[in-house]
Amino acid sequence: MNDKSFSSPVLISLGSMGLRLVSSAWEALECLKNQWPQQDGIEYRRATRMCRDALEGWMSTAKARRAFVLAAQRAGVLIGEPTPK
Repeated sequence: MNDKSFSSPVLISLGSMGLRLVSSAWEALECLKNQWPQQDGIEYRRATRMCRDALEGWMSTAKARRAFVLAAQRAGVLIGEPTPK
């Protein structure tokens, strides 16, 4: 299973853990599984599944990224989406 980079990173705030820049499907999945403030809800489950599917090559990275952004919005941790240099 190879990591799949996002077209641009997603900036989130994880409370006492600070800010995190998530740049790939693997980073998103790791963050969802180990650092997410609320591990329930449809957005969380969808993002987890879609990031895993992107890593397996069954889902586009763009769709996995969108699912991750929606889960971050729902959890109240989305700070922004930095523009690439």
